[in-house]
Amino acid sequence: MDIQRGRNFLLSPGPTNIPERVLAAMQRQAVELGAPAFVELSRSCLEDLKAVFKTSGSVFAYAANGHGVWEAALANTLAPGDRILVPETGMFSTAWAEMAAALQINVEHIPGDWRHGVDAGQVEERLRADKSHQFKAVLLIHTDTATGLSSDVVAVRQALNQARHPALLMVDAVASLAASDFRMDDWGVDVAVGASQKALMSPPGLGFTVAGSRALEIAASGGGPRYYWDWQRRLSGPSYMWFCGTAPEHLLFALRESLDLIFEEGLEASFARHQYLADCVRAAIHAWSEAGALELNALWEEEQSNSVSTIRVAEGYDAEALIQTCRDRFNVSVGRGLGKLEGTAFRIGHMGDINAPLLLGGLASIESALQICNIPFSSGMPNAISHLSAEQPADA
Repeated sequence: MDIQRGRNFLLSPGPTNIPERVLAAMQRQAVELGAPAFVELSRSCLEDLKAVFKTSGSVFAYAANGHGVWEAALANTLAPGDRILVPETGMFSTAWAEMAAALQINVEHIPGDWRHGVDAGQVEERLRADKSHQFKAVLLIHTDTATGLSSDVVAVRQALNQARHPALLMVDAVASLAASDFRMDDWGVDVAVGASQKALMSPPGLGFTVAGSRALEIAASGGGPRYYWDWQRRLSGPSYMWFCGTAPEHLLFALRESLDLIFEEGLEASFARHQYLADCVRAAIHAWSEAGALELNALWEEEQSNSVSTIRVAEGYDAEALIQTCRDRFNVSVGRGLGKLEGTAFRIGHMGDINAPLLLGGLASIESALQICNIPFSSGMPNAISHLSAEQPADA
């Protein structure tokens, strides 16, 4: 029997669940672009995002997804022929590098195995060897949603400093922002990118770049061809130029409400909640793995993300059938394997507007689907319930 009534249990790594307050904030008429109240709302969103990124830099908002703001980051700071260094941690580090190559930027990779985060020692070694400072930027994914890996941004910044290399540090925080601590200024990040549809709990369609002083200085006189993406254009002129034309009003109405929700909870409390619930999911996965057919992709505990867990499925078992069974039989949405993990993994998103009942219902449904698909597992529900029954962290 297919059970499609009631609420879908959305456990994908993005888009994530949208709170009712955020949905309700969009149920209103459009307004005049120059109306003082709308200008102030837009300004407040841009200013308050600084608190989420923990920066005093300039925030730029685009009607775009994460890939769009990747291009904004590249086009404003790098010109055709420039050289960049990209450590490989999963599909999204590879995809950002492919975009750079399409913009005629020369890319050098540090190969990775998709099971470990960035090796800062290798980054430092490559930068020390670059005596003439040909590398103009290092591109880093903080949390890769394909692999469930979170990399150490601070260690990469230290690698740049120890190598005495002037390359910009550019970090994708799309999947980590508001789910894990991200300190743009304290960590020495020159350019950060984010998006609305993950732990910011908003509809897809808004992307953000944040530029520090070094990046803004480079963009003022360099970078590549751009118009819509141009930071300087958005810093000048009337308020509608903040969006290079008509603002995505209803997405901004939603963002304003989601930011209010985040600040009501508190950023530190949000990080603690995400860690607590991510540990619940991993407690279940560790039990599932005892039967030998399933395994958490991220091998080191310190690199297992607060946002998403990627589970590898052993050869001979059908990961795609499991995903389809979750969706069609139980109305539970989990993510597919991506890139090198396509067809051999599934992903559980645990970021944004989530709580324990949502996760417990999702985990129980996944176990039912595992049984239907004849994939061996040991029940993880006792582990998950035991974790949730323990004392919660003070901020959760």
